[in-house]
Amino acid sequence: MTEIEQLLTRVTAKARNSPPWGWPSLPAPVDAATLDRAREALGFPLPPLLAALYRQVGDGGFGPSYGLLPLLDAAPSGEPAAVAQYLTNRESGRKDPEWPWPEGVLPISHWGCGMYACVDCSTPQATVLLYEPNADDADGAWFVDAPSLTDWLHVWLAGTGWYEETDEGTELAPWTDFRRRIAPEQAT
Repeated sequence: MTEIEQLLTRVTAKARNSPPWGWPSLPAPVDAATLDRAREALGFPLPPLLAALYRQVGDGGFGPSYGLLPLLDAAPSGEPAAVAQYLTNRESGRKDPEWPWPEGVLPISHWGCGMYACVDCSTPQATVLLYEPNADDADGAWFVDAPSLTDWLHVWLAGTGWYEETDEGTELAPWTDFRRRIAPEQAT
């Protein structure tokens, strides 16, 4: 069994044994057609591990805090789907050039207060970013939560994330690629 298969097995076990926030039960995994529709709507594919989470574990509802957003359909709790949130954020960024949304950065989990965990789908390792819109400006709203989606999942499984009560005071590094990653028409 590969390291990724072992990780998916551990995530699946924790997801099945943890009640999802705002969901009556863990949603069923998505099918290949759903991943294709998501890729078409986004204009880019999901990183392999993220696609495997949706395909093998469930369509959201598991993971840190409120769990992963569903991929295409809104959650029973009213949380938007990841694809819809991405498209909304990109459109909002075009309307408000002071707060552009970087291309290929998919919100995958809502933290509350407008904060999102996001996966940079353009990086091979699928860097996980924290978007914190309560900052003074867009440049100060982005942080590196984990260098990879694999690392982010290991931290969640270990219960050692910055969001855990036992890990107060953790400071995340700013995401320095923000300005480089916004579309030229969105740059200010």
